[in-house]
Amino acid sequence: MSIGYACKLIGVPNTDMKACTLKNASDERLTELMEHNINSLSNIIDYNIRNNIRLFRISSDLIPFGSSEFNHIKWWEVFQKELIYIGGKIKNSGMRVSMHPGQYTVLNSNKIEVVKKAVDDLIYHTRILDSMELNQEHKIVIHIGGAYDSKILSKERFVKNYKTLPEEVKKRLIIENDDKIYTIEEVLSIGIENNIPVVFDNLHNEINAPEIKRSEIDWINKCRDTWKKEDGTQKIHYSQQAEGKRTGSHSNFIAINEFMNFYNTIDKDIDIMLEVKDKNLSCIKCINCTTPHLKISRLEEEWSKYKYTVLEKSHNKYLQIRQHLKNKNNISPNTFYTLLEESLKSDGNKGSQLNSILHVWGYFKSSTSYKEKENFFRDLEKFETNQIGINAVKKHLKKLSEKYNSKYLLSSYYFYI
Repeated sequence: MSIGYACKLIGVPNTDMKACTLKNASDERLTELMEHNINSLSNIIDYNIRNNIRLFRISSDLIPFGSSEFNHIKWWEVFQKELIYIGGKIKNSGMRVSMHPGQYTVLNSNKIEVVKKAVDDLIYHTRILDSMELNQEHKIVIHIGGAYDSKILSKERFVKNYKTLPEEVKKRLIIENDDKIYTIEEVLSIGIENNIPVVFDNLHNEINAPEIKRSEIDWINKCRDTWKKEDGTQKIHYSQQAEGKRTGSHSNFIAINEFMNFYNTIDKDIDIMLEVKDKNLSCIKCINCTTPHLKISRLEEEWSKYKYTVLEKSHNKYLQIRQHLKNKNNISPNTFYTLLEESLKSDGNKGSQLNSILHVWGYFKSSTSYKEKENFFRDLEKFETNQIGINAVKKHLKKLSEKYNSKYLLSSYYFYI
């Protein structure tokens, strides 16, 4: 089993994706952006390898205007060496990657021009994976699309348009149940009849369940039958509903106890793509909690990244977690992360926030100039008198951390969550 995350990293420098507006999309600017994004992807893959993450979804934004007529550059030739190099790292590490075109890639549209753009977009995504010389275990996932005037005709239109796709696209394509229109039962019928692997999405199934009531494990097992050997390990999407948000919104983090309840019901020869706002953070959490005999050092490393965020939100939780980690013979990853989650749900108070600010300031206060000290304490006074919020102070502290190369702070999550 591999557990992965989608597209972006939290708290890791030099991994962002850049874009531009159409009016600024000169060949020179596009080449600069593509070079930046490909370097960022390479750094993301390196991070995944270091952290034993073997499942990852590549951002569709890798190549700006990648499927558009406005990008005339043959990027697959210009960056051939770089893409092959990244693909080599992916293959050598045993990682599996995928892509997920956006909501405007609708293969069953009743408008010809929309279908044409969808096909162009699928060809673009396929070209990225092909340029890395990755086999067909590395997939592209899409939804069936809209219902339009007739759901029956819309499903037929999807199948018709699917059959016209180039073979190199079809061998990578997999389909997923969505949260509004097509249930897992309907997607399975399309997948079985047309030999397309099906991805089960647990949250979409909760929201948009079929009339036939089956357990999640039953649907997952039925989806497994659509995956052939050359498609690789069956993959599912897992997410949790965000509290107080619109139905279908992904949670800020994966609640570990809820995840473990799900994990313990499924077979372990399956890949789980997490869809969650804190991305790699929840991914590492779930990997650690499902790793037998996890080394204590892994949790201690995690604590070094979270501790000032926890201190900002709850001094009591900070002390509880420290005490838990001192008991070397009875450390539980689940307990550790449950305590973390409880603290992250709190906004903290002025006292706890001030405590964290002063701890972080302590890393470089002796190195700062008189002017920097003056500016910091002016901000601190404004914070204490509610003239500015904590994020403004943290932004100032981040700049100082970068200037004085405080690697410990910059590798923590304090400035990001």
